[in-house]
Amino acid sequence: MVIGQRGRGFSSAVFGPAARALVRWKVPPDVVTVAGTVATAAVAFGLLARGHLVAGPLLLGLVLLTDSIDGLMARELHRNSAWGAFLDSTMDRFGDASIYSAIAIVALGIPGTLGTWTFGFALAIVPLALIVSYARARAEGLGLSASVGIAERTDRLIISLLGCLLLGLGLPEWVLTLALGWVAVASLITVVQRMAAVYRQVQGHGA
Repeated sequence: MVIGQRGRGFSSAVFGPAARALVRWKVPPDVVTVAGTVATAAVAFGLLARGHLVAGPLLLGLVLLTDSIDGLMARELHRNSAWGAFLDSTMDRFGDASIYSAIAIVALGIPGTLGTWTFGFALAIVPLALIVSYARARAEGLGLSASVGIAERTDRLIISLLGCLLLGLGLPEWVLTLALGWVAVASLITVVQRMAAVYRQVQGHGA
């Protein structure tokens, strides 16, 4: 399941007009990138971490839906620069860490063994999500490709936030545990898949 790959055309169609409007208003894409990260952290810690498990996930979903606007603006301006790509990737890591840290705080409120597992999964996702992204970036820095994997960033965030939302709507706490467990395991598998892809390419070049 790679939701992120399927959602790019949708984002372009829906948010293209907003991106063009911001370009007309002379708003720099970098400002939109940083503002999105600030909004993500504010909602994660201001709502989600404080137990607002309906408003928090829904608002985070809305913010994340607009994540492509800065890229659409850059293409509109013909400024697909290395700096823009670097800034966007770096800000995404801040956003991811904020969301999963907030979910870990939520997990602390779940009692017993289930809470321990939920907290452990949330905590494990923080470094795993960073490693998934680093593996791809490092491979591309070496002139290789590592865009494979069963769990892209969008996949991980949708499943995690959906688990929080379902808990907020009254479903049992194990629903969040299951969602985070899937994300943690899928992230680990994705790391292995990307390492294997790079290894095959290196071996092929060596041959």
